Amino acid sequence: MNKRPQLVYLAFGAEIYQFEAIFSIASALARCTQRDWDIQVFTDAPALYAGLPVTTREISPQWRGPHGYHFRIKHAALQEVLREHEVAALVDTDTFFHESPAKLFGRIQPGHLLCNAIGSRFVDVGHCATFLAALESSGLLDSSMRQTNSGVIGLHAADSSLLERSITFMDEYHSAATGVYTFEEICLALAAHKRLALRECPDLLHHYWSRKAHFRAKVLAWHHKHRETPTSELALRDLRNVSVHLPRPPQPLRTLQKIATLAVPREQRQFTRESLYGCYRYSNEFDRACATVWWEKALENAERRMVARLNMDTLNLWLNHPVLRTLAGSFHQDLARHLGTLRAEGDTL
Repeated sequence: MNKRPQLVYLAFGAEIYQFEAIFSIASALARCTQRDWDIQVFTDAPALYAGLPVTTREISPQWRGPHGYHFRIKHAALQEVLREHEVAALVDTDTFFHESPAKLFGRIQPGHLLCNAIGSRFVDVGHCATFLAALESSGLLDSSMRQTNSGVIGLHAADSSLLERSITFMDEYHSAATGVYTFEEICLALAAHKRLALRECPDLLHHYWSRKAHFRAKVLAWHHKHRETPTSELALRDLRNVSVHLPRPPQPLRTLQKIATLAVPREQRQFTRESLYGCYRYSNEFDRACATVWWEKALENAERRMVARLNMDTLNLWLNHPVLRTLAGSFHQDLARHLGTLRAEGDTL
C-alpha cells in the first residue's frame, strides 16, 4: 500500500470542467512549498494536462452504473485510487485552494470522512416524497443524519468500504430519487452515518458551486492568459488575484447609482443596477472578466421577476434609457451589443 497521499480530480465532458480542474490543480501547487503528495486526474482529455505534474487515468464506462448516473463515477474513481494508496482526497473541479493540500491530507484519519462542508440535518431539507418513503421503508431515515457537501471526499484506505455502500445506495435508490440533485451527496451521508465521524475543510479551499458563472469567468480569464504555462511563476502569482468575492463597485458609488435609478421605471430599476455592476473598471483584471456575467444575470433576474421573457423591443427600450446610458458610460455599447446578441440568438440565458 502506497503511503503517499493522492489528490484526485474527475474531469470529463465540456472543456470548462477541464479548465476548472487545471486552475484548481495550479492553486494546489501554488499553496505548497514542498510537495509530498501526488495528483491523479481521471479524464477523457488527457492531452490538456500535458506539462502538468499529474498522472492522467481513464474513466471506466462501467463506473456510471446501471442507471448511467455520472456522479457515481466520483465514488468509483476514488475507490480505484484507494485500492493502492493509503490516503486520497477527491476534489471537485470547481474549487481552488487557500492552503496547502498537505493540511487537507492531515485531516484524513481512519474512522473519519472528510467532506467539503457538513450540512443541515437531512430531515430538515425538503426532498421528494418518493425518495423519503423509500429510505423510511428501508430503515435509513434517521433524524440525526447530517448532509454532506461532496466537493471534497477524503478517506483513509481502511474506510474505503464506505464507497461500496454509497455506490450501492445510488444504484438501489436512483429511481426513487428522480430530480434530487444532491442524490450523490445524500448517498455519501447515508453510507457514513453512524459509521464514520464527519470532518470538513471549507477553510482550506473554496468550492464555488454557488455563483458559479462569476467564478468561471475568472477561471477562464486566468486560463486564457496562462494556457501554455499554467504552472509558471506568473501564473501561480496571478492565482492569488482570483478572489472568492463577487466584484461590485464601491459602496458609495452603488448608493449614488441607487438614488439615480429612482428616475427609472420601477420594473427596470433592479435590472439597471445589476447591469451597472458590470460597468465599472475594476483594478483586478479577473474581476473585470465578470462584466458580461453581471449583464446576463441582470436580464435573467429581471425575467424571473416578471415571469416572462423580454422581447427585443422592450430590451432595447430598457438598455437605451437615458439613466442607464449615462451611468454605464463607455461600457454602454458593449452592454447593449452583448445582451442584444443573446436575445437575437434566442438565448434565454
